[in-house]
Amino acid sequence: MMSDTPPLESLAALVNLDKASPVPLYFQVAQQLEAAIADGMLPPGTQLDSEVELADQLGVSRPTMRKAMEFLVDKGLIVRRRGVGTRVVQSQVRRPLELSSLYDDLKSSGQEPATTVLSNTVEPASAAVAEALGLAEGAPVIALERLRTARDQPLARMRNYLPALLLEVRTDALEKHGLYELIRTAGIRLHAATQRVGARNATAAEARLLGESRGAAVLTMERVAYDDSGTPVEYGTHVYAAARYSFQMNLLMGDR
Repeated sequence: MMSDTPPLESLAALVNLDKASPVPLYFQVAQQLEAAIADGMLPPGTQLDSEVELADQLGVSRPTMRKAMEFLVDKGLIVRRRGVGTRVVQSQVRRPLELSSLYDDLKSSGQEPATTVLSNTVEPASAAVAEALGLAEGAPVIALERLRTARDQPLARMRNYLPALLLEVRTDALEKHGLYELIRTAGIRLHAATQRVGARNATAAEARLLGESRGAAVLTMERVAYDDSGTPVEYGTHVYAAARYSFQMNLLMGDR
């Protein structure tokens, strides 16, 4: 039985890496494979080799290849199934990736969003923030904390961190506009994000802020947003009142 996988030399020819470029290697790999999928050079159903084999073919490290593949999985362009491997699954209809803020989503649905800025400071990046933004620990970052309400009901406590040199974030602007709107207005093109959603019980401080009883269920969201060069530009950790908010996700089904 013949494999759908392109010959080794053909797949390697699809990716031309510039190791002197400031653009991360994983992002170069992901973008060029994405283009190959869009152009039909890797059509739906194409079976790809393992990460180890692909890393060897393209001359990159295994962690770099893994990150590139995760990027394509997150965009719905490939799926990985145990015992089956990795396969291209892009459909003929493509939708551009858009990143929206909670403010944008509430405003577009007529939910009358409002923002209270609890703090807007520049501070040294903690180890977790530095890792998320690709900065040195202690590098200056803009640290924002806001309370978002909808129809006068507290909905979310949002903490966001941005490299201090990225743009100026004024408190009055934050009270009137979403953070992503301000980022785009500054000429920064948001291209992709990694996001993790969870759930836990509210702390006493979170419960007071969200108008909930102590120990009430809250949803959590952690997100790193990247610009079109693959550089991290924003790291957010948000807490939502579970009684008034839920996440909706579109899922891509693989072959059964």
